Amino acid sequence: MTNRDALLRQLSTGGVTAQMLPAITLMDDREIAIGRDPSCEISLNANLYTMVSRRHAIMRCVLTNLQPVWEVVDLNSANGTFVNGKKVTESQYLKSGDRLIFGKNGPEFAIEYQANHPLPFTPSTSVSSSRKESDALSFTQLFPLASKGRELGKKAFLFPAIITVVFVVALYSFIGEPVVFNLLLASYLAVGAYYYIYRLCGKKKPWWVLTISALITSIIIISPLLSGFIFVFRTLLPGNIPESNEDISFLALLIRMFFGAGLMEELLKAIPIFFFFGLGKLTARHWRSIEIKLFGKRWQVFSNDSVSILEPLDGILIGSASAVGFTLLETLGQYVPNIIDNIALQAGQGVGELVGLQLLIPRIIGSIAGHMAYSGYMGYFIGLAVLKPRQGWRILIIGYLSSAILHALWNTTGFYNNTLLAAIGIVSYAFLAAAILKARELSPTRSQNFATQIHLKKGDR
Repeated sequence: MTNRDALLRQLSTGGVTAQMLPAITLMDDREIAIGRDPSCEISLNANLYTMVSRRHAIMRCVLTNLQPVWEVVDLNSANGTFVNGKKVTESQYLKSGDRLIFGKNGPEFAIEYQANHPLPFTPSTSVSSSRKESDALSFTQLFPLASKGRELGKKAFLFPAIITVVFVVALYSFIGEPVVFNLLLASYLAVGAYYYIYRLCGKKKPWWVLTISALITSIIIISPLLSGFIFVFRTLLPGNIPESNEDISFLALLIRMFFGAGLMEELLKAIPIFFFFGLGKLTARHWRSIEIKLFGKRWQVFSNDSVSILEPLDGILIGSASAVGFTLLETLGQYVPNIIDNIALQAGQGVGELVGLQLLIPRIIGSIAGHMAYSGYMGYFIGLAVLKPRQGWRILIIGYLSSAILHALWNTTGFYNNTLLAAIGIVSYAFLAAAILKARELSPTRSQNFATQIHLKKGDR
């Protein structure tokens, strides 16, 4: 340890039946977060330490009167942070031997400095009074990258920015080439929309699995298989899509859309989920994981758990990825080219391309409340059927019909009223969001979930 490092020892669990943590070295060049969130450096069992908030407090080394000292900062926790029995209002300097309790009757820790550590204050010195004499300032506060650089890849900061920069440069490069420009823009918007769903789900899934899911759906759409789907659902069944100028009642249109769009397209987009379910079953018999040795280290290149459908979150993630492939191909291969051709005949090619771009943006972004919502919702039920195989068929039928009805309502209301269309979109997203929350609750890997918190109640920080 350096002369600014310290040890944090757990003294008690606060009455919780749990193992005591080993002594933890507090490094002077980084902040230490304490809480129930798995991302915290000191992560306490979320199911046992319920009095501790998800991100309860942080500990960091600061300079006061040019001397290094550790302080604890309460992060507006629900049940408070206590030093030697006194509640910390904002933050508190710490001396060797000070006892910290996180939450009322929560786990208790003690901080220990090296024997030669300077103590420029008394135990009762509070941050507010000390800072009147001297502002505390640490090296890592002046140069945040020194302490947080290694964390950037683990958080939702670095990769979205890198992807954005790459796409922006690519878009600049293809100004004047509408086909490539639209493809790049649509891909970026679709990836951004999907990333939002991915963060809400909070379960890791390899990028190649998600990409393959989107590709499978895209290939089906451009293959002869699509003709088979169309024949069954739009010829044999009453799902014939009406012409734009056809006079048809709301109920008749809803029935057609239920068969010709809802049932057909939701089954088509569910194929990647069933594919990975079968692949997981197949590989489970022969390979649990595949590793290679490279540069003296062993690297895992395949894991059965990563491709399998084991729970509702798996179904939601793969179903939503499948919807990305469907949306991109449908938008770029059908809607945008059609609108460009129609407008170009009337007002010129340039105007047609502009209107096509205007159509592309809301269609891709709207896929969160559209195709991703229906497919993700269907995926939830497929994953739930895996968790509860005895009720599997009942679960699958309810999920299939539910997602098809939502899809049909969206398509039907689009013929009549945009305000009603927006309401159906909100309802569809609400169905997906509720399914994600329930899937997180049911998840066997709940303790490892990194889901983005949209809103936290006071007791669930």
